Amino acid sequence: MKQLTCLLAIVLVSFSMNAQEAEIFSTNGKAIRGYDAVAFFNQSAPVKGADSLSYTWKNTEWLFSSRANMEAFKNDPSKYAPQYGGYCAYGVSDDHKAPTQTDTWTIVNDKLYFNYNKKVKEHWSKDRDRLIEQADKKWPDVKKM
Repeated sequence: MKQLTCLLAIVLVSFSMNAQEAEIFSTNGKAIRGYDAVAFFNQSAPVKGADSLSYTWKNTEWLFSSRANMEAFKNDPSKYAPQYGGYCAYGVSDDHKAPTQTDTWTIVNDKLYFNYNKKVKEHWSKDRDRLIEQADKKWPDVKKM
């Protein structure tokens, strides 16, 4: 009976650990769907990163389109990494994590934001400053979900 109880406890603990979403939104282990975070700032466009130019930060692989961009990110990841771990900015303001698309990017006050889709981005943009303030307050709790 003790062995069964221990086994059940181990299964439940591992299930709850796996059920938690990561702090960084990734697909196939790659942040921002494999796009270069720095390029949003210095090229004002989504640019696909190369597998040969990768850097691991916060247990997630980040890809880059150039060595210079990779070095810039390494030197100051928080400057280039998207807010809320790349999860939907509107979703975080509404207390949940939602995946994002790279074509929904926006830079506000030198910070990169993504949204679930273009329709959500449009809605978010109408009240952006208030929703960013709201999401900033909620992110410490939401990122633990």
